[in-house]
Amino acid sequence: MTLNVIFEDNHLLVVEKPAGILSQSGSLSLENIMDTIKAYLKEKYQKPGNVFLGLVHRLDTNVGGLMVFAKTSKAASRLSKDIRNLDFEKKYMAVVRGTLKEDSTIELIDYLDKDEINKMALVKDESSGKKSVLRFKVLKTENNLSLIDIELETGRFHQIRCQLANYGHPIYNDYKYNSKDIGYDLGLYAYRLGFNHPVSKEKLTFTLYPNTNPFSLFKDTIKKYEVKK
Repeated sequence: MTLNVIFEDNHLLVVEKPAGILSQSGSLSLENIMDTIKAYLKEKYQKPGNVFLGLVHRLDTNVGGLMVFAKTSKAASRLSKDIRNLDFEKKYMAVVRGTLKEDSTIELIDYLDKDEINKMALVKDESSGKKSVLRFKVLKTENNLSLIDIELETGRFHQIRCQLANYGHPIYNDYKYNSKDIGYDLGLYAYRLGFNHPVSKEKLTFTLYPNTNPFSLFKDTIKKYEVKK
């Protein structure tokens, strides 16, 4: 895997995680982005021994997009605190099944729990689930598919995938939450990160738009949206 580094300084780095790559090593025998970054840092700076790298958030295996990693324990602690305090911007683009009204803005509030056996999120009632909030704007609808721009307020396990499926518009090729889908090109991409630099406190924002399937079906809309933003 070729590492796409978007930004790097002494405290952190922002990279693009390709879809199909784990955020960190796990039970699946797949490449993971953490080991790739550690190898990159070790070679670039000729570091002996182990390389410190702090994982402050994750993306699902089949989700591509931007991730930030900490190069020091202090940066890791401060970034993690900002995420807990919801002082961390995360935006996604998604292609979902079904027709939605263009230019409409929708907020979803659900209470989610995690099914540890099946590794899925479940919608529960308020007493047994954690409050989960996301908002999205409908950018374009065609051929019974809709392109949406998602702002994630909370960061629950499989939150976006579960909430959209529960809303009746599952993500394209999300076979885990829509049994009718059998593909692997999951229509979800983390295209924007915004956070305060853990040391300088400068506001940093990074944007990278998706261009692979199924987003290529909406390439003209994404190009226009990129210019507007």
